[in-house]
Amino acid sequence: MRVLMCRPDYYTVDYEINPWMHVREKPDQALATVQWQALHDTFTGLGIDVELIEPVKGLPDMVFTANGGLVSGNRFILSLFRHEERQGEAAYFEAWANRSGFETVRLSGDFFFEGEGDVLRLPFVTSSVGETLVAGYRYRSEIRSHNQISELLGVRVVSIELASEHFYHLDTCFCPLNEKAALYYPGAFDDYGKKVLSNIFESLIAIGEQDAKSFCANAVVRGKDVVMNPCSAALKEQLKALGFNTHEVELSEFIKAGGSAKCLVLKLD
Repeated sequence: MRVLMCRPDYYTVDYEINPWMHVREKPDQALATVQWQALHDTFTGLGIDVELIEPVKGLPDMVFTANGGLVSGNRFILSLFRHEERQGEAAYFEAWANRSGFETVRLSGDFFFEGEGDVLRLPFVTSSVGETLVAGYRYRSEIRSHNQISELLGVRVVSIELASEHFYHLDTCFCPLNEKAALYYPGAFDDYGKKVLSNIFESLIAIGEQDAKSFCANAVVRGKDVVMNPCSAALKEQLKALGFNTHEVELSEFIKAGGSAKCLVLKLD
């Protein structure tokens, strides 16, 4: 596995674009740096290759690289951020992708699309049209972007409307573990969304409200290893029973901006 990260040199909360952000409750920058480094070192310790994009002053949310785009093979599908505060990030992700040898692709039309934050690949789930992607929409990405992604990549895209503004990206409330199981927070989906997920996965592990607020579904999975913010003992036992090893990294300072482990990485392979 290869991932892209961005050092939190300029990370802070200077605006409010989701319910977690409060400008009067800024993260501790020094502690955020320690936490980010611990996450980085956990990844490298698991054999995950970490590439870096340079942070940019004035773009504090650039640390959440998952939203920079969606990678498929050699193609880097660029994001179109909904909020003006984040739109400046796009040029830097495009420049990095070009320098790194990717073919950058823009979706046609002015459809908001926030990359891997709202599109999760299920390489182990296939259909008659090939690989399956699960894509969220409503708060940040628009459903109209999903058809283009499907056609561009030649894959099936399953669209799910998010139902809670606190879980504004799909990766904040849903985490596929393998071909049979996934973590999800029921409070982030309506009945139809939950039915769609149950049709894909044999086992949907519902996490409780406290684990959801700790962004425990915002996890990075590599084989049998799950890297996540500290979770409840009950959830750890559930994951252990499925054969997974949990690697907990305290990411409290990033939750103040509405992100955790998965938000801090963009998968490159």
